[in-house]
This record gives sequence, C-alpha cells and structure tokens, in this order.
Amino acid sequence: MPRSLDDKQRILLRVRRIKGQVEALERGLEAGLDCGALLQQIAAVRGASHGLMSEIMEIHIRDELGQDGLSEAEKAERVNGVASLVRAYLK
Repeated sequence: MPRSLDDKQRILLRVRRIKGQVEALERGLEAGLDCGALLQQIAAVRGASHGLMSEIMEIHIRDELGQDGLSEAEKAERVNGVASLVRAYLK
C-alpha cells in the first residue's frame, strides 16, 4: 500500500485512468465498434494495468527491502516474498 500522499495520489490517478479506459471499452462494445478499435482499447487498458502494477511493485520493493535494521533472516524472508510476487506477475 502506498504510504506517502504523493504515491497514493499518483496510484489513484492511474486507477481512475484505467477505469475510464475500461468504461470506454464497455461503451465501444455497446456501440458495436469494430474489432480493431476494440483491440486497440484493450491494449491501452493492458498497458495502463502493467504500468500500475510496475509502480506499485516498485513502491512495495522499496518498502520491503529499503528498511534499515533488519536481521538477515528478515531480509531473506522479504526477498523471498518480493521474488514470489515478481514470479506471479511474470506468469
């Protein structure tokens, strides 16, 4: 979860942009747009979603691995958690 106000506002802006893109896709489907236009809109949604995931993942990595005073066991556990998230994302 983004902790800083700037991060949170930036993430919310991305989410709202994605929401607008999905709503435009829905309107296009209802209006009977051709497949090419629909595919282009889907690609835009996918790109925006990947950007959101990337930004939140970066924030998470910094939060998890950027803290001072962690024991070696805590560091290893956090690295394993982040690695698991990256693997799931790349599937």
